[in-house]
Amino acid sequence: MNRIAFSGSSPGSSPSTSRAPGRRRGHHPRRRLLTVLAALALPLAGLTGLGGPAGLSGSAAASEPAAPARTGAAADWTTVFKDDFDGAAGSGLNTADWLYDKGTGYPGGAANWGTGEIETSTDSTDNVYQDGSGHLVIKPVRDGSGHWTSGRVETQRTDFAAPAGGQLQLSASLKQPDPARGLGYWPAFWAMGADARPAGATNWPSIGELDIMEDVNALSQHSTTFHCGQWAGECHDPDGISSGLQACTGCQSGYHTYSVVVDRTNASAEQLRFSLDGVQTFVVNQNEVSDATWKAAVDHGFFAIFDVAIGGSYPNKVCGCTSPSADISSGAGMSVDWFSAEVSQS
Repeated sequence: MNRIAFSGSSPGSSPSTSRAPGRRRGHHPRRRLLTVLAALALPLAGLTGLGGPAGLSGSAAASEPAAPARTGAAADWTTVFKDDFDGAAGSGLNTADWLYDKGTGYPGGAANWGTGEIETSTDSTDNVYQDGSGHLVIKPVRDGSGHWTSGRVETQRTDFAAPAGGQLQLSASLKQPDPARGLGYWPAFWAMGADARPAGATNWPSIGELDIMEDVNALSQHSTTFHCGQWAGECHDPDGISSGLQACTGCQSGYHTYSVVVDRTNASAEQLRFSLDGVQTFVVNQNEVSDATWKAAVDHGFFAIFDVAIGGSYPNKVCGCTSPSADISSGAGMSVDWFSAEVSQS
């Protein structure tokens, strides 16, 4: 989610408005032209890729025909991890497979996960639970004093990687939160480079972040973003290389499959391909950044993350306001039907 929690920021930046990996997210919103863009109702990319003009340097679906997100016959692909979330109703996650992020930031990292979001992440089944019908639910809840709690979980494994000459696909079927009043909701499905974990994401964005699904303010949209390189460098971070918000019809009322393929089948022309329900929506090509930056951000293992934040830089950027709104609804969960990691060796 561009939710990165880094302890250091660029000169003059404010960690409270930055988006750190991990979805957290860790971006700093760009406020220039915000009023004009909001008035024109132009889609804005997530902090995990705010889509300013520089951040939109990837190839969007509108500029090229849709294509299958992954290549190769089904027999060529091997599932290396899958969770169908078939635990008992009200149960927590299997901690052999998942870890809970708790609090408001990584140890040593920026406050509020580096993005200004206001919730506290917990391991309580009030916020993160299996529903007994094959789903993981991450539910933000506001208590009587106005304090928000929610959930943010990561795979224990950090070795989801495209082999040299092969591909990796990370996918999840999920239903976005559907609050009656959603100004400030920020659900996300994303992945960070393995080296973020021992460093507490303080080495973001160089270790790479893949934002596979983000929506804000219950708009039934979604954006995808690639974070890489150095702050304010060729990857345009903290904004990243982003699709911007795109239409996602029915994504708050039903389950849809969000995926990213890391394609290393051509060593000199690697790609990141993002898709919704198998239809390609955005592409980032290796030659859009330097070779060293690409390899540092892509050619290694990743871990996956699911979370629902409340407030922060991305919702604020899109609405041109400070979120959450006073009348925001409590208790609208993101429901995840399954998550999988697959690899193909061509």
